[in-house]
Amino acid sequence: MPKFAANLSMMFTEVPFLERFKAAKDAGFSAVEFLFPYDYPAAQLAEKLKTQGLQQVLFNTSPGDIRTGEWGLAALPGREKDARRDIDLALEYARVLGCPSVHVMAGVVPVGEVREDYQQVFVENIRYAADRFAEHDINVMIEALNPNIKPYYLFSSQYEVLDWVNFIDRPNVFMQLDLFHAQIVEGNLSHLITSLAGRYGHIQIASVPNRHEPDDGEINYAYLFGLLDEINYNGWIGCEYHPRAGTVAGLGWIKPYQS
Repeated sequence: MPKFAANLSMMFTEVPFLERFKAAKDAGFSAVEFLFPYDYPAAQLAEKLKTQGLQQVLFNTSPGDIRTGEWGLAALPGREKDARRDIDLALEYARVLGCPSVHVMAGVVPVGEVREDYQQVFVENIRYAADRFAEHDINVMIEALNPNIKPYYLFSSQYEVLDWVNFIDRPNVFMQLDLFHAQIVEGNLSHLITSLAGRYGHIQIASVPNRHEPDDGEINYAYLFGLLDEINYNGWIGCEYHPRAGTVAGLGWIKPYQS
């Protein structure tokens, strides 16, 4: 049976962020993820999790200065000190929140820059993160983002991410398989799920093309959830989608999977 985590950055936005923990619990979720925790003290978020009996399963390192187009720092030449500061901060939050996985955001390669320079910096920073996180049994996630959502991001292909996970060669570094992004770039999701089993440590879902609930659009999620059961995937599935209308009103799709 698949295990779903509510993404509090996209879901339950009808209420302020700190109230979304209770909203998720009331809707039947036992776990949550979100993009960034850094606007709030880690202890405050941990108390919200404890009060509601929720598990934190994923969040991202800082995106950097989004006003200038940054979306992660781990691959940016000349920003190694900032990237490792963000990695260390994410580790502090992960320890306080009891979070088993952190997505380390690579960043955008500006037009005209040498991509290989960014890849080299990324490898060095991910190895740094992996070694630091391993001391606390925390995993590092690497995610491909489709170019419609984030042009020029370091990775857009699941297979490219797999190559770099292999090259980085750390046992706690995994792919983050976002099926929304993967469908847009590669398609053939059933093949990705089966052929890459064991290489991804977290999954995220949304409909394609509109990034709404996983009950419409071109992906047959009911089939894919069954396939994940067949291969004995026991990780979390993050609901990283924008509800079509109200969050609770759109949760009919999850009822068959909630005990």
